[in-house]
Amino acid sequence: MHDGSQDRIALLSAQGLGKHVEGPAGRLDILDDVSLEVNAGETVAIVGASGSGKTTLLGLLAGLDLPSRGSVRFGGEELELLDEEARARLRLRSVGFVFQSFHLLPALTAEENVLLPLELDGATDAVSRAREALAAVGLRERAAHYPHQLSGGEQQRVAIARAFVHSPRVLFADEPTGNLDRRTGEAIGNLLFALNREHRTTLVLVTHDAELAARCARVHELVGGRLL
Repeated sequence: MHDGSQDRIALLSAQGLGKHVEGPAGRLDILDDVSLEVNAGETVAIVGASGSGKTTLLGLLAGLDLPSRGSVRFGGEELELLDEEARARLRLRSVGFVFQSFHLLPALTAEENVLLPLELDGATDAVSRAREALAAVGLRERAAHYPHQLSGGEQQRVAIARAFVHSPRVLFADEPTGNLDRRTGEAIGNLLFALNREHRTTLVLVTHDAELAARCARVHELVGGRLL
């Protein structure tokens, strides 16, 4: 039965991606002929051993880096044809990031960290939206705390609030539970998927956590720079 899935235009499309770097011992191939399509609202996990190229692939899909060959299209735009300023503008308005090590600015409070993408985009209602985002992750009462005054789980919740505050089209999460204990990691996973459903945000997740990956609609494995 035809379900219409072939009629949809992928929000993210990677075709024939390759990435290599030159090192002291010569050329090192990180990714080799990787193709992937992600539709709007999908949840996709990318798994694989350390060094398999997962984080590199995530960076290429997000336009943080450019491939050695192949192409990435985001919302119909070919990222390689945009200059760095245009790619940065696209990320600011359409992409959210959650990292293993939280990446909060230590000199800013929780609220100020969440405010950052809104202020960079010139939002007029930035403060109210930041407070709503913190409330959504259960940290309304911690808004004035600095990162060092928060637990690891609380810091990751601040990072998630920052990632979702501007309603991105895609959220890229790189080992979001990697620095957390099992119970806290499960809570962060629940929060990510709850916000994904609420905001209808596409979620692309890199993880070593098999249980977290299994919650995604699709799971792809990277082995030796190739996507299975």
